[in-house]
Amino acid sequence: MDIMSYILIAIIILVAIFVKKALMIIPQSETKIIERLGRYHATLEPGINIIIPFFDTAKSIVCLQHGRYVYSNSIDLREQVYDFDRQNVITKDNIQMEINALLYFQIVDPFKAVYEISNLPNAIEKLTQTTLRNIIGELELDQTLTSRDTINTKLRAVLDDATDKWGVKVNRVELQDIIPPTSVLNAMEKQMQAERNKRAAILTSEGDKQSQILQSEGEKAATINRAEAQKQQEILRAEGEAQARIRVAEAEAKAIELVTEAVGKTTNPANYLLAQKYIEMMRELGEGDKTKTVYLPYEATNLLGSIGGIKDLFKTE
Repeated sequence: MDIMSYILIAIIILVAIFVKKALMIIPQSETKIIERLGRYHATLEPGINIIIPFFDTAKSIVCLQHGRYVYSNSIDLREQVYDFDRQNVITKDNIQMEINALLYFQIVDPFKAVYEISNLPNAIEKLTQTTLRNIIGELELDQTLTSRDTINTKLRAVLDDATDKWGVKVNRVELQDIIPPTSVLNAMEKQMQAERNKRAAILTSEGDKQSQILQSEGEKAATINRAEAQKQQEILRAEGEAQARIRVAEAEAKAIELVTEAVGKTTNPANYLLAQKYIEMMRELGEGDKTKTVYLPYEATNLLGSIGGIKDLFKTE
């Protein structure tokens, strides 16, 4: 092979190397910042891009991978999550606790992310820590434990506003762990136990109260029912006695009418009835104890006279 062949081969190799370096393929959801002779030139889009080798270079940016800061010339445009280590914060009532936060953010302007801040992940982490300390410092312990949504909202608003100049959009902030001191946890456990005992005692007393109320209402209803039953019984008994008396009176009236018709108008029917009662009484005395003494009132002579009148009546008939 002559010298021209070697030169041609060398030219072909150089052209292949130049073409390879001139073609830059960018994956989807990524981009690169291209500097030409040290100055910003372009932001490459996903796909095939053409640059001038040895004149155009990709700008490196600091990113966080596996908990370490590394340099990369590719910028990830997807949403990223940073899990920051636990940090000590102090509440308004001087209670020290540990908080672990999760931060979800996305690079929306690669130019600002590269040229406005030198170490973007570290800046976001420090800003999150200081902002979180400021927010927790305005809250007491009970508010901190029960106001996670409020803390998340305030923290996201502050970080989103502060990182806007860095070309970053903070989408969400979550407090993963809030760990008070052991002494505070023990006190809270005792307080919760006391509160549960209090609620149990209140429920027990309310149950006893309701039981006594229901029992007294039951006794009241039973007493009323018994009184109503006794009342109805007395009414029925009184009505029965009244009906019996009416029937007896009607029977006696009927008997008098019959006696009147039997003896006629010349003799008083009452004398006949009294005499009949007297005879029945004497029969009962005769059937009873023979030693019994019987006292007759003075008016009994009139009764005996009535009996005599009845005798005369029977004789006339």
